[in-house]
Amino acid sequence: MSAIAFIGLGHMGGPMAANLVKAGHAVRGFDLSPASLELARAGGVTTVASVGEAVSGAGLVITMLPAGAHVLAVWQELVAIVPPGTLLMDCSTIDMGSARKAHALAAAHGCPALDAPVSGGTGGASAGTLTFMVGGDAAVFAEAKQVLEAMGRRIIHCGDASAGQAAKICNNMILGISMIAVGEAFVLGERLGLSHQALFDVASVSSGQCWSLTTYCPVPGPVPTSPANYGYEPGFAAALMLKDLNLSQAAAEDTGSMTPLGAKAALLYQLFADEGGGEKDFSGIINMLREKSASDTE
Repeated sequence: MSAIAFIGLGHMGGPMAANLVKAGHAVRGFDLSPASLELARAGGVTTVASVGEAVSGAGLVITMLPAGAHVLAVWQELVAIVPPGTLLMDCSTIDMGSARKAHALAAAHGCPALDAPVSGGTGGASAGTLTFMVGGDAAVFAEAKQVLEAMGRRIIHCGDASAGQAAKICNNMILGISMIAVGEAFVLGERLGLSHQALFDVASVSSGQCWSLTTYCPVPGPVPTSPANYGYEPGFAAALMLKDLNLSQAAAEDTGSMTPLGAKAALLYQLFADEGGGEKDFSGIINMLREKSASDTE
């Protein structure tokens, strides 16, 4: 594939672009943040001063942006300047409506498109071990898979346009709910006199096992690599989990789906963010659960 343009070089996009460079791709990147541009340059990315300069001559354009409004604004700019046939791929996590509009913009200009949101956090972005959930035409997916493999370990084609976003929204609703459940169990275990290690040893090999416990345990000790051992520095920030849970609830409302636990999880993460936890790892919600439990029993 010819040169790759990468728009959005933040905490996720910057390391992803650097991994493309490590795999031998020529990458031109753009971001509004000077600090992000500097970090990308250190990773071998050729940084430029505009979207137009980034996409000139590129056969693939990747966007990694905060929200649907940003993606649509950039894609509207892209379809006005890239030639038909240029592959457009969005790796952001955005609402379903915006994902579908982005695909429609690309199709109207004769550009193949993929939505390819990721799971794995900043650690996975740096290590090149992300999971990509991809929506779009199967032939287009096959064309892009090798590029995705330079940034991720698991590349999953989920279906047609916007199916990747659907998978990401549903997956992270499970994740948000399960982390709260694991946190509640450890808080209850503490009050029952159960050690963290004992609860982990039982639940991790029993019916309570889940990723939130076995890989991302929200208390220090049992899983030494989890953010709990590092002051709950993200990782995956609680503000981003809240964003994804709100996306799940918007999708649930649009489709008439009953998601009571997803709705409650969104409310709890909103409370955690409102009380200053938004920049902490999402597993840090256990501290709010612990503090609320303490205050309720005083």
